[in-house]
Amino acid sequence: MKRIEVEDDLYAYIAGHTQQIGESASDILRRLLGLSAVADVPEQRSQTVNTESVFDRLNKQDVNVQKSVVARFLHILSMLYRSHPSQFEQVLSIRGRDRQYFGRSEDELLTTGNSTNPKPIPGSPFWVVTNNNTTKKKSMLTQVAEQLGYDVSDAEKIRDFL
Repeated sequence: MKRIEVEDDLYAYIAGHTQQIGESASDILRRLLGLSAVADVPEQRSQTVNTESVFDRLNKQDVNVQKSVVARFLHILSMLYRSHPSQFEQVLSIRGRDRQYFGRSEDELLTTGNSTNPKPIPGSPFWVVTNNNTTKKKSMLTQVAEQLGYDVSDAEKIRDFL
């Protein structure tokens, strides 16, 4: 994956065409330019996804475009999933004192507590509870990053995107 710099007005235009939470700038450009979706790109690209660092996908500008803390939280989780799809299932072990934080369905999370407000993690088959305060969401991001093999320093950097 290559990085390019774009001027603020061009970035705002791209971001203004977001259709779903967690949609990347590449996904938006592909749609606007009528190019194939990532799933339709030759196999060599999808093989590199498993070895990517989330820092290859995640940047402050993309996160700041999200309009709420929940949207930013979901975007960061989506980028972690895209970077580590085969390992992401490990987050299912992350739990609170009385409830599960991640699941494979909305119903699975609804049964583990009241007012969980589960939301799907965009682009993934996983769901997450979202009614925790920002401090707890940051803690959850740190735990996810550590489960995916990031060291403490990088896990804190990921958390600080929120």
